[in-house]
Amino acid sequence: MLVQTERRNRVEVITINRPEARNAIDYDTSKALADAFDAAEADPEVWAVVLTGAGDKAFSAGMDLKAFAGGGGNVMGVNGGFAGITRRDFPKPLIAAVNGHALAGGFEIMLACDLVVAADHATFGIPEVQRGLAAGAGGLVRLPKRVGLAVALEMAMTGDPVDAATAQRLGLVNRVVPGDEVLDAAVALAERICRNAPLATRLSKQMVKRSLGVSEDEAFDLQGDVLIEVFTSPDAREGPRAFAEKREPKWASA
Repeated sequence: MLVQTERRNRVEVITINRPEARNAIDYDTSKALADAFDAAEADPEVWAVVLTGAGDKAFSAGMDLKAFAGGGGNVMGVNGGFAGITRRDFPKPLIAAVNGHALAGGFEIMLACDLVVAADHATFGIPEVQRGLAAGAGGLVRLPKRVGLAVALEMAMTGDPVDAATAQRLGLVNRVVPGDEVLDAAVALAERICRNAPLATRLSKQMVKRSLGVSEDEAFDLQGDVLIEVFTSPDAREGPRAFAEKREPKWASA
């Protein structure tokens, strides 16, 4: 199978399963990922998703250039864009477990995720210019929002990669762990998030992203409807009640 899925409690683990091709994305893999994200988004039992690659060499090397050169289908032409995620407004918490190199389109897939747990041997970059190409799946758009203009320009124009420690220092990565712990660490982070109210978590994610690039006044206006939905939900009553009663809350939202 090009893409494997596994359920761990409330967390769906999606694995790109082409280790022999460094988990590069051809059309069939892009379509399989789109289908997996569609299913996870629609399933009320899934509260968070972890995305990773098979093996320990590569999270993803990006677009399968051999398939691209041979006219092997439009990898962007699936629901959600490249790899089913780079143009998708995925509502649930999405964590990348970067088990190796995340380069070119693989780096862009990672940038489409909310949080990143990286193996200590992982590397990150958009080397497309070194091949006469350009990062067209969101790398040039999302990277400056993560690391600032100067660093984004250097990475985009040189194509040179950075290691996991540097990526963490730049704000690209949340946590760096030994390679054999990366998936479990990402799942543990997802499960920590799943202890919170799903509706409040999803809308908090939405609001943080919507606030980028707008003034504070505009952001406060935008969050009005979001806050109404959160504070009028059953979870807004259950959370304080559970706190007062010294018990774990039972969330109604999914």
